[in-house]
Amino acid sequence: MTEPLVILVDENDNPKGVAGKMEAHKKALLHRAVSVFIINPEGKWILQRRALDKYHSKGLWTNSCCTHPHPGESSTDAAHRRLREEMGLECDLRELFAFTYIEKLDNDLTEHEFDHVFLGITAMEPVINTEEVEEWEAVSFDELHKDIRENPDDYTYWFKMIYERVNSHISENKLLPE
Repeated sequence: MTEPLVILVDENDNPKGVAGKMEAHKKALLHRAVSVFIINPEGKWILQRRALDKYHSKGLWTNSCCTHPHPGESSTDAAHRRLREEMGLECDLRELFAFTYIEKLDNDLTEHEFDHVFLGITAMEPVINTEEVEEWEAVSFDELHKDIRENPDDYTYWFKMIYERVNSHISENKLLPE
């Protein structure tokens, strides 16, 4: 099987070429990524725990799904694709913001991503792909925030960086019913 390709970008998200996914992570090459956050109509966050055989961050809790757009695929299309593949969910998504980060991971890999962050609201329950996702849960923001403070090593680096910013967008834009 051929290694999936990721889109290399500059600091303004302008494409610069492509590289194999593992090469990008071994050499810390800046590449485009997508993070999807799903909440249900009651305001509970749909989290996943990454499968135990993932190539990095295995077994850690994180947002509903993440991926890298394929060459020629938009970030929005990649977000929808991966949400279906990992969580069996389909819903409208809106891009909230994008950010860049770099972080050393396990297995001598480095995430250096220009990450587009999406939010969706659905009453559907996930039907997880067990090759990607160990388990899922729906939690309130307050429960999540408390658990991250008490057990930070149980969560992915990128998730801890942005979950409060995502919550601010939800609150400021009144995205949940009162």
